[in-house]
Amino acid sequence: MKEITFKAFAITNEIDLNKIAIQCGIPKKFTWEEPLTLKEDNLKTILHKNVDESQLVLVFSFGSIVFINFSQYFEIKHILKFIHSFEPDINLKNPDNYKDDYTLRIKDTEKIELTDEYVVVPEYETFYPELISTVIAKSVALEKTEEQLGKINDSLETLIDRLEKGKLRIGNKELARTTAKIVRHEYNTLAYIMILDKPEITWTSSAASQFYDKMLNFFELNDRYKIMKSKTEILYNIMDGFSTISHSIRGLFVEWIVVILIVIEILLTVFGILGWLP
Repeated sequence: MKEITFKAFAITNEIDLNKIAIQCGIPKKFTWEEPLTLKEDNLKTILHKNVDESQLVLVFSFGSIVFINFSQYFEIKHILKFIHSFEPDINLKNPDNYKDDYTLRIKDTEKIELTDEYVVVPEYETFYPELISTVIAKSVALEKTEEQLGKINDSLETLIDRLEKGKLRIGNKELARTTAKIVRHEYNTLAYIMILDKPEITWTSSAASQFYDKMLNFFELNDRYKIMKSKTEILYNIMDGFSTISHSIRGLFVEWIVVILIVIEILLTVFGILGWLP
């Protein structure tokens, strides 16, 4: 039985593929829809050693990297350092925070078998590595975004605690920062991970399209995406509520100031009539 191993890492929110392509001598303009594939010649230059032709690295614009048939962790670290030279925001100390391992197994079987750790297929197809890489790359990127959403929820919980304690005033800067986090979260999900976009090969090959859809459904990417979208909408509604309360309090404060000024003006007029003021 032949096996192909995959190691996926979500290390940042965005990677400029064209910078890396220029450095690697790849004469192609990359768009967000396609990954940059580093093959034997590129990897040999980066690692300064010979590599097996079956070893590949797929770099995705939404911040994920997939290593195919890499068993030596020092090689993975070396390539991550190479990517870091183009994207300084990458955290090299903890690249394993969002990671997934997967295996493609080829053996004599009647149908495709999917599990959490591997997929079994009856025969090898050239589109398998790219499609598997794409799905697990999106999965780990989504995991990273899901955790970021949890941090936003924590910050909102702090605001809710303040409301429960009667501290109703919330600064504009604090509201703006929290709203920006929600917008950034949604933007990262929609623009970078591109859950709803399908690889180009799936539009020309029905077999590739069917396999990709099976992988997509098994990893529940669409369901996870919908859950995140609904949670994001809830966050927006909560922020609207905070904003309404904050603006109402400010409006009430201004109204009271106006009333106090009017009362003071009336008192000054009365005091002037009574001769109590010069």
